[in-house]
Amino acid sequence: MHIAPKYIQAIKNGEVVAFPTETVYGLGADAWNSEAIAKVFATKGRPSDNPLIVHISDFDQVNNFAAEVSEAAQLLIEEFWPGPLTLVFKKKPEVLDIVTSGLSTVAIRMPSNEIALGLISKTCPLVAPSANKSGAPSPTKASHIKADFGSSVLVIDGGSTQVGLESTVLDISGDQPMILRPGVIGKGQLEKVLNQTVLIDDKSSEKPKSPGQKYSHYKPKADVKWLGSEDEFEDTSSLFLLLNTEIKQQNIINYSQDFEKLARELYDRFRQADIDGYQKVIIEPFDERYSSSVIPALLNRIEKATSI
Repeated sequence: MHIAPKYIQAIKNGEVVAFPTETVYGLGADAWNSEAIAKVFATKGRPSDNPLIVHISDFDQVNNFAAEVSEAAQLLIEEFWPGPLTLVFKKKPEVLDIVTSGLSTVAIRMPSNEIALGLISKTCPLVAPSANKSGAPSPTKASHIKADFGSSVLVIDGGSTQVGLESTVLDISGDQPMILRPGVIGKGQLEKVLNQTVLIDDKSSEKPKSPGQKYSHYKPKADVKWLGSEDEFEDTSSLFLLLNTEIKQQNIINYSQDFEKLARELYDRFRQADIDGYQKVIIEPFDERYSSSVIPALLNRIEKATSI
């Protein structure tokens, strides 16, 4: 994958560069350069106790950050990397505290997007939180980043991302694997590979091991809420996202139980709602009875975005 020299040089110069992954766009900086990483926090307005994920392009790079790669970790790496799975390992002492927020663990993933892999392979492992203002919907298009930062951030435009939600984060640093943040790779898929029970951490942590655990995330300016009996589709100040009901109307988007499509488009719908001047985004309720591995991740992101 050809990467323009200006992006490579910017990373090497300690600058930040936004680039696409298969999940969302990331705000990349050299994972071994504390000053560059500090620029990521400052640019996003990100709290310093919110750890970052290290993105790699080569399987061997795991050993530069992880103190140990267990047999379970190896099975997961072989099955899901490159792809939307982040693994949390016990870290090596030399890993920068600014990356891990002072924790004894480090989160690592290998994205499958060719642009991401190309940039990392031509520079170095990169920290890459979502390339948006902290708390706002994550960017799934280059235009989202430009809306947040204008021309102050270099952006590699790779079109729309394929998944649309952030990676699954799985903590394998303890005795039993635990999902810290749900993503498109679900609990059942992980358990099948590991042949053991995977726990789910459904609590916010005072000292989070993963992005997305502690702080409000993914919120547009419009209020996000679940559809209730009091809501009327004729309310043209609201954008409705429907999963089961089929109604043709300008302020209604029908997904017909296509949860993967909703995942790809959710953040873009949030952002477009603000551009179009909607006061609310109202989503038809759904639950895990539907057979899609992305549902827990969708429920997680929507709950964190709800404000009323």
